[in-house]
Amino acid sequence: MQPKVSVCKTCLMPNSRPRVVFNDEGVCNACTNALTKPSIDWDARRAEFVELIDQYRARSGAYDCIVPWSGGKDSSMIALRLKEEFGLNPLLVTFSPMIPTDVGQHNKEQILRAGFDHINLRPNQKAARHLAKRFFIERGNPKVCWDAGVTATPMQLAAKLDIPLIFYAEHGESEYGGHVLSEEHTKQRDVAEFLENLVGDDPENWVDEIVSESDVKPYCYPDLDLVADKNVKAMYFSYFFRWDVYENYKYVSERIDFQLAPNGRTDGTFTGYDSLDDKIDNLYYHMQFIKFGFGRATRDASRLIQLGHLTRTEAVKLARAYDDEFPDTYLEDVLEYLDMDRDTLVRTIDMHRNSEIWSQVDGVWRRSFEIV
Repeated sequence: MQPKVSVCKTCLMPNSRPRVVFNDEGVCNACTNALTKPSIDWDARRAEFVELIDQYRARSGAYDCIVPWSGGKDSSMIALRLKEEFGLNPLLVTFSPMIPTDVGQHNKEQILRAGFDHINLRPNQKAARHLAKRFFIERGNPKVCWDAGVTATPMQLAAKLDIPLIFYAEHGESEYGGHVLSEEHTKQRDVAEFLENLVGDDPENWVDEIVSESDVKPYCYPDLDLVADKNVKAMYFSYFFRWDVYENYKYVSERIDFQLAPNGRTDGTFTGYDSLDDKIDNLYYHMQFIKFGFGRATRDASRLIQLGHLTRTEAVKLARAYDDEFPDTYLEDVLEYLDMDRDTLVRTIDMHRNSEIWSQVDGVWRRSFEIV
């Protein structure tokens, strides 16, 4: 008999999500975390934030901090608030999307016109494409190397440029359900978070016949002695200010010409304002559905339930309507990037179906549970 997959009683997240924890009442730890938000003294957190930035505020006209920046709603909200509300001069640092989109480029340009300096690192594409295909085949995740680079590169630049304060967006393990290493890790990102939760591997292990030691440098966490010597701190903005993905979108869209997904929504979900900058993201989120049984609609709906923007009944309808949608938008670009044809891609996708979640009935894949 297959192990039973259960779904959170409050949101829609199943217990097949990696690292998620359910309590005895059948509620996931993302939902229990959401319940604590009203009791947090956000004024005190803001005061703590102001005290922090005053310690690091540049006195010579240099950059006050680094914002790891995709051009999306969340990192753009942070950049705008730091500059407009708190008077900081942040340096925006982008670890390039794997297959950049037109809408992503448009949204980036709108923010840059508001008055920011920007560094974009686009890593060796021979190595990056090789690693994307390798990890898609081996792990069902073409973005493993990107996950490493988006943390490692801002940390490397912070140490080299002597900008010791970094502001990441939210702490995903607590906000969305996962393994919280410690209370301090909800506030600050470090090498333990990098290796255990964000990447799960040391990029130096990725060297092979195609990828050299120098090729993996953009993905490697900087030397710990250098980080300590420069006193680099990578903080989560969500610790200091209540995190709300929908309000972040509204904040940015009221200030710039923020474009949505070309079709009004992205493949697999009902929203059109999230993860717009990379054409491979549609496949990435579809693989969550394949490996863990929850799609992008379930992901988005669960977050909006926790934030009070959706009822569970509304969310169930949306998840059922969109979760299993195949990532056809940008598919030709993805196939070219991965050097695959569609049949090979589909076979690779099916290879990663979790047997505890999927079975074939008359040649059709069926999930072992329903979102109810």
